[in-house]
Amino acid sequence: MPGPKKLIAFPLYPGVTPLDLVGPLTVLRNLAGTRYQAVVVGPRIEPVATDTPLSIVPALTFDEVREPFGIIVPGGGPSTIDAMNDESLVDYVRTAAGTAGLVGSTGTGALILAAAGLLQGRRAATHWAYRDVLDRLGAAGVGDRWIEDGRYLTAAGGSAGIDMALHLLARLKSRSGAHLAQMFMEYDPQPPFGGIDASIADRDLAAALRSSTVLRSAREGR
Repeated sequence: MPGPKKLIAFPLYPGVTPLDLVGPLTVLRNLAGTRYQAVVVGPRIEPVATDTPLSIVPALTFDEVREPFGIIVPGGGPSTIDAMNDESLVDYVRTAAGTAGLVGSTGTGALILAAAGLLQGRRAATHWAYRDVLDRLGAAGVGDRWIEDGRYLTAAGGSAGIDMALHLLARLKSRSGAHLAQMFMEYDPQPPFGGIDASIADRDLAAALRSSTVLRSAREGR
């Protein structure tokens, strides 16, 4: 008989960005038929507010998934700065990463990995507006859409997280399986108007993106 599933945990926290979570999960649902399974976890089984009007309910608690095969922390824009001070979240990420074969993040989720002391001296991708924050936490922020450094996989945002998850799916299942998943999603990794050149990114725009005022306006649909 097959053994228990090897879980890839996606931890929730208030203000998480749904695309940073749902994008990779949409890809990794194609792990059916393998030993692996992606699962959303939280401190309790209750709705967690996102940076949209939606809430997400975790499937399992942190205590139920203490030693996952992998852990991938989704981003949350300005809310991630507050989440870095959430001791239960940071402790869970640090503990889970201690035995995990895969440690990853999408968007600003890399800041939580760094807050847990996991990215010291490592190359990591995050949202370009937060790269200086990541550098101050001891990581080596890069401009790549996503990057692999040993067992660490980090992506700059939601769509980059889909690219990263497709790479992971090819590894854990098969390359043909990843190609099939991409075809079913009708996913084109090249945006219609090109990407943002982070090397010439506006500092004022970066500061605005990190502000709670912008986050509040987005929630209220202004």
